Amino acid sequence: MTSIEFTKMHGAGNDYVYVNGFSALLPNDLEKLAVEISHRRFGVGSDGLILILPSEKADARMRMFNADGSESEMCGNGIRCVAKYVHDHGIARKDKLRIETGAGVLSLELEIQNGFAEQITVDMGEPALEAAKIPTTLVAANDRVVNIPVEFEGRRFFATCVSMGNPHCVIFVPEADDELVLGIGPLIERDDRFPKRTNVEFVEVLARGEVRQRTWERGSGETWACGTGASAVCVAGVLTGHTDRTILNNLIGGQLKLRWDESTNHVFMTGPATEVFTGRWQVASL
Repeated sequence: MTSIEFTKMHGAGNDYVYVNGFSALLPNDLEKLAVEISHRRFGVGSDGLILILPSEKADARMRMFNADGSESEMCGNGIRCVAKYVHDHGIARKDKLRIETGAGVLSLELEIQNGFAEQITVDMGEPALEAAKIPTTLVAANDRVVNIPVEFEGRRFFATCVSMGNPHCVIFVPEADDELVLGIGPLIERDDRFPKRTNVEFVEVLARGEVRQRTWERGSGETWACGTGASAVCVAGVLTGHTDRTILNNLIGGQLKLRWDESTNHVFMTGPATEVFTGRWQVASL
């Protein structure tokens, strides 16, 4: 029996277990590790596992596994925590970083206070709006899925689909209650019209510049925040006419600031990253 060191971190309550792959030996079965270490009762407890690895094209590389062991392309809250770890633990002590992900290399700007990264702005890149790139087979006008009617459990919703390196289905509602998030969310996630499954955002519009979001995350269930989801909501709000290009997004775990820049077509997200504790996890073999 051996062990690996881990760090528990969260971005606006979206919590993951982070392992420094620059120094730690990793087990072969990463999916199994993700499931066991993420368990809220028998493990450390988290929305998933994120590995911080060397990269040939950036300051570090991020690999993300959901709590069910499935690997995902990107995590907006996770990448902010990766940037904080990379800076604060001396892997690359810079206020501008580049992190490689399954959705490409992203750039981040770090606000440093007393030697530690606090607020972090991520250039989330351009949203993909074409149905095939999301991917979804929902009927689309001009190949974009904007306010497309869908029915689940006898209820009609209007879906807007966006990819921020991973798929999102955004639904604007008067109230994002448990019946929707916990009841309808899992049905949409695994609907056949989303070949790679999808994250689902239920969104209340508070004002042109402010929303409230709850997320059913693919592979993890409801999470307290979702950075790529918040970015998708910013885009969907503009496409549907609900919001302006700059919004404050209220999530269960905190607030994120989003801006869909008209000149570059990039989405910029600003939010916190917090280190909670470190520990060691026993594994049978490496």
